[in-house]
This record gives sequence, C-alpha cells and structure tokens, in this order.
Amino acid sequence: MTVYFVGSGPGAPDLITLRGARILGQCATCLYAGSLVPRELLELCPPGATLIDTARMPLTEIVGYMVDAHASGGDVARLHSGDISLYSAFTEQHRELTRLGIDVEIVPGVPAFAAAAAALGAELTVPAVGQSLLITRVSTLSTDMPDGEELDRLAQTGVTLALHLAAHRATQIVATLVPHYGSQCPTATVAFASRDDEVVLRCPLSELAQQLADHGIRRTAVIFVGRVLDPTSAATPSDSYLYSQARMTKLRDVGHADGHHGRDGGGGRDRLA
Repeated sequence: MTVYFVGSGPGAPDLITLRGARILGQCATCLYAGSLVPRELLELCPPGATLIDTARMPLTEIVGYMVDAHASGGDVARLHSGDISLYSAFTEQHRELTRLGIDVEIVPGVPAFAAAAAALGAELTVPAVGQSLLITRVSTLSTDMPDGEELDRLAQTGVTLALHLAAHRATQIVATLVPHYGSQCPTATVAFASRDDEVVLRCPLSELAQQLADHGIRRTAVIFVGRVLDPTSAATPSDSYLYSQARMTKLRDVGHADGHHGRDGGGGRDRLA
C-alpha cells in the first residue's frame, strides 16, 4: 500500500496531470483539502471510493485515516492544491508516515505561480532583465519566516519576486519593497489563478495595497514584483540567444562540418539544442 501525495494544480480541474488523474482513479481512499481542491476532481476517484475532507482535521486525525486505509491494504490519494513542493504541509505528514513504515510517493502538480504567469501571458525570466525568480511569503501569526529569510533581506537582491500567502499583508509588503524596487516598479497580482473567478491586477508597487483592497483580494493570490513584468523591458537587444541569427548560423556551420546539410539532417541541431 502506498500513500500518493498528488498535486491537483492551481484550481482549474483540467490542470491536474495525467499521472495525477490516473492515481486518483486507482485509489480506494482519497483525502483532500476541501477548501482548496476542485470538487470535480473527486469524480476521477473510482466508484465507491472513500472520500475524506481534511479541511478541519488536525494532523493526527489525517494520519489516522491513512493508517486505517493501510490496514485494509488499499492505496491512498492525498490530494493537495498546487504542487506538493510548495506550502503543502507535506513534510509533517511524510514524517509521520515514514515513522509508521508506510510508503509515500509524490505526484507533482502545476504550481500556482506557473498558472498565474500564464494568466499574465508573461515569461518570468527575460534575458538581460531578470533571470531569477524568488518564491517566498511573509510572516504571519501562524508561521514566522526563518532568520535570514525576512522579506527586507531577500529584497536586497532585486530579483523578481513571487509572493504567496501574502495578499493580506500588502501594506507591509509595499513599505518593505519600495526602498529596494522603487515606487514605480511594476507588479502583477493573480487571484484564483486558472479558476472561473480569476482576477488579474497590474499596477506600480506604490499602488499595490490600495488595488488589492479595492478588489477585496486578501487570499489565494500570487503577487509578482519585478522589472520583467514591464512588456517594454524585453527589447530586441535583450532577446534570447536561442532563436537568434547568430545561433542559427552556428547551427548551420556545425551541421556542414558534420556532413549534415539542410534541416532534415538534424545532427548539428541536436548537438546544440
């Protein structure tokens, strides 16, 4: 018996992976975060499957259900929103299951920041503008940031930020980031990414808190901050080398040197792609 931790994706039911859908279809028990996971995904579970909403359960109760399923010999799907690698509370569940000798496997899902970038129609790494993405959050009453990961310190790098679980602290975010990014730094916020009620807001950093307040956005949002969000930043001189004329010329030269001519040869292209 195995407990499969399945990332359900950012919200749209059809953004679960094929593997995730297959796993759901073979598990006799599915524990899911009812407040976050689309109900439509439960229809992928086999007829008669035991469906357990863990939204208001403590860890001990969640693990208890997994142990009971293990005793019956059936596989278990633990369905989380987004991807298991980010803010999923996987670690404490995995620790307990490992202690009990229960096998665990992760099935990755589409993370919220990727769905949010898709909603923006944006690439988050633009040559000569920004080649790094820093995924982080802010301290809350329930979760403090570790020493050295305070937003003010991270912001000193100036890299593009993807802030999760932070919309309710927008005023604090603006005050912390303006000294490092400037009041006119572009931001983009996507709430409920990929869902029918998706909301996209673009504004300068100085207006972020007011914009989020005006639209009632306090949760389930990703906030991006950085120059890559300015469409004019991706000017021709900064375009990727991947499709540049210089690279195409190099590909042709290597292809000729290897005795391959034309596009169908493929030798030079495969060596450099």
